[in-house]
Amino acid sequence: MAAEHPYRIIGIDPGTNYTGYGVLEVDGRTLRSVVLGAIDLHRMSDPYAKLRYIFERVGTLIDEYRPREAALESPFFGENIQSMLKLGRAQGVAMAAALSRGLKVSEYAPTRIKQAVTGGGSATKEQVAAMVKSILSLEALPSKADATDGMAVALCHYYTACSPLVSAMGSERVKGLGGGLKAASKRGSSSWEKFLREHPDREVR
Repeated sequence: MAAEHPYRIIGIDPGTNYTGYGVLEVDGRTLRSVVLGAIDLHRMSDPYAKLRYIFERVGTLIDEYRPREAALESPFFGENIQSMLKLGRAQGVAMAAALSRGLKVSEYAPTRIKQAVTGGGSATKEQVAAMVKSILSLEALPSKADATDGMAVALCHYYTACSPLVSAMGSERVKGLGGGLKAASKRGSSSWEKFLREHPDREVR
């Protein structure tokens, strides 16, 4: 991921009330939060107006902060089919906004994002927020956890892209809602943790 200029990744946590986002800047081994926040949709009653607003706001963020890649949290299976469909639509328009700007797009399952940032796939929003704050040395947390969730997606993409397992596997991807590269498997996560234990100098702190 080396580049002549700082490399930026936008992470997006799609939602129908709040869509969280974070722009991560990578300069060598240095990580910096450029911006993080949440697109407020909870007062909008028209579901189609919400989708249009997500598309427009994500596009504006990309135009302003110029990330080179976009990473999104993928939809998850749940008992409420209507909620799943709404989240899927929110993710779809956010993805379309990134693709319309020519960005490379990646998806990551919620448990994988939590695993990458906190080390545990069942971490709470509060634990994710605390780790994002620690990793990026943020002075304070934003009022909405959706913002740190968005940044967590960007961090997950960064850690995945830097993983030696990804280089070994090439560009093969798994199908389905899990998204992302094959390193998403439990075995891959364990191998990455083992690599970090054996090469502590490669871990970004």
